Amino acid sequence: MLVMKKQRHTSEFREQALAKAFSRPGDQGIADVASSLNMNTSTLKGWMKQATQAQRQSPRSGVPAKEFTLAERLLALQETYGMSEESLNVWCRERGVFARDLSQWRQSFCTGGSSERRLEAAAELRQLKQAHAQLQREMNRKDKALAEAAALLILQKKVRALWGAEDA
Repeated sequence: MLVMKKQRHTSEFREQALAKAFSRPGDQGIADVASSLNMNTSTLKGWMKQATQAQRQSPRSGVPAKEFTLAERLLALQETYGMSEESLNVWCRERGVFARDLSQWRQSFCTGGSSERRLEAAAELRQLKQAHAQLQREMNRKDKALAEAAALLILQKKVRALWGAEDA
């Protein structure tokens, strides 16, 4: 019976594997990355899960990478410009950011941040539509109340005219 010995990976190998897994192109799967590194897919998935949980529990002021301000993003891009992959991974771990976040921010700055502006504009449009719908409902309710009041006044005048005509 052949018993395989559990393989130990160095922390540097683990960091490089995670960097490669998180920065993979959209058409490349985790299994492809694992096979290129000659390792088990479930091991790589476990490492990715641990890294993601560690990022969520990062001591860095509890701010997720997606909530960084534009100034913070620009500062992060400036700090990491020209770093080697290993030092970039260390920097990312210290701040609770993934290398893929940095590449997305870089792309966003290069394209003028159009995707973020579209999201903000869509959120603002949604709020305006909700406010408009609420104002429409309120206006319709007031129109109905005004029409009812006008009808009551007209009926009141007719009743007075009828009763006033009989008294005379």
